[in-house]
Amino acid sequence: MFGIGYIGWRRTRDLADYVLGGRRLGAWVTALSAGASDMSGWLLLGLPGYAYASGLEAVWLVAGLWVGTYLNWRLVAQRLRVLSHELNALTIPDYLTARFQDTSRLIKIIAALCIIVFFTFYTASGLVAGGKLFNSVFGMPYIWAVMTGASVIVVYTLLGGFLAVSWTDFLQGSLMLFALLLVPALAISGAGMDIGTAINAVNPALLDMFTDKLGVELSGLAIASLLAWGLGYFGQPHILARFMAIHTPDEMSRARHIAMSWVSLSMLGAMMAGLAGIILFGDALQADGERVFIELIGRLLQPLPAGICLAAILAAIMSTADSQLLVASASLADDLYKSCWRYNATDRELVWVGRCGVVVIAIVAAIIARDPDSSVLKMVAYAWAGFGAAFGPVILFSLFSRTMTRYAAMAGMVTGAITVVVWKQYDHGLFAVYELLPGFISASIAILITGLIKGNNQ
Repeated sequence: MFGIGYIGWRRTRDLADYVLGGRRLGAWVTALSAGASDMSGWLLLGLPGYAYASGLEAVWLVAGLWVGTYLNWRLVAQRLRVLSHELNALTIPDYLTARFQDTSRLIKIIAALCIIVFFTFYTASGLVAGGKLFNSVFGMPYIWAVMTGASVIVVYTLLGGFLAVSWTDFLQGSLMLFALLLVPALAISGAGMDIGTAINAVNPALLDMFTDKLGVELSGLAIASLLAWGLGYFGQPHILARFMAIHTPDEMSRARHIAMSWVSLSMLGAMMAGLAGIILFGDALQADGERVFIELIGRLLQPLPAGICLAAILAAIMSTADSQLLVASASLADDLYKSCWRYNATDRELVWVGRCGVVVIAIVAAIIARDPDSSVLKMVAYAWAGFGAAFGPVILFSLFSRTMTRYAAMAGMVTGAITVVVWKQYDHGLFAVYELLPGFISASIAILITGLIKGNNQ
């Protein structure tokens, strides 16, 4: 990773290279880096842990994510690549500002603040995952484990920018897929019995996708909450950046096929790992089910292949955290620093401001991640909802509506972000539904109502 970071350093000449790789990614790198930066440590820790604790209930979550991934590639990818290039936009705030001709720069500032806040929490989830990995494998004190993971990610992100992040994500995505196919296959084949029979012996309720682990029927709100995860894809800046960076729009169709193949196999492997954990460990890991993949590796593999598969977990963590740090630092440099303080800042100055931003955001994320009892999936869920609600409806309307105004864009971002933050404070009754769903709906309504009030005034 350090070596690739050094090569990226040598290839980074200006801000366009540092933030978007000069728009010269190929289909394979675009597809796998988008998938790897999307899935993160939760694919090897959070999702197997959820399947281990909930059984086939996890099918609803996987289904929502799969459909969301496909629709994002189908509806957003090529349109965003074409429009962002025409508008000469390097970041999502850049794109929205240019798309709505916002001379006040309020859109850019609101978008940048949303990115920095939610990405700090998202990065923290990756550091929690890294802390759990090093703590489990090496017995390293949790806080030192968090700092070790953060230091590695910061160094190569500082060096190489977008090119290093995308190239490393490609390799890390390949490694993640290898581990997710190998470990569940070994676990299930080694069980010596039908997987359904084995799980039924532990808890029959885990085989029913319409009930929870206690056998209680899932409500419509519970299923809607799990499916709603798919709505988040339309607003994730680190995924959208990959669409903007592909070399030509014509390569997008090929990239989509590669990405969907990777996503399908990876999520299936992650879910099967959780189910295999039920067979091998029973209820022994209920205190922290997110360690199930790590424990499977320790039980099933000899040291060398185990090391490779444990590296895949670290790869998953790094591949998202680096992307998040890069996008957040780019917003700090280009969307806030340049827009609010230094209008005439040079590209070289902005690159170094971005690099300083990487360090600052990583430090804040490490402080948030200092609690060893933090849940990777819960932290990801919050940040995922924040981005999905703040940016998802705005991005979709900006690509498909010719009459959308800048006021509607600002109303959508603010309404979506505030709804997620407020909704998260309650957890009973209607508020038990995943905050992304009401956030996405309220943002869409705000866009439509503001559009009707303001008409076509820009």
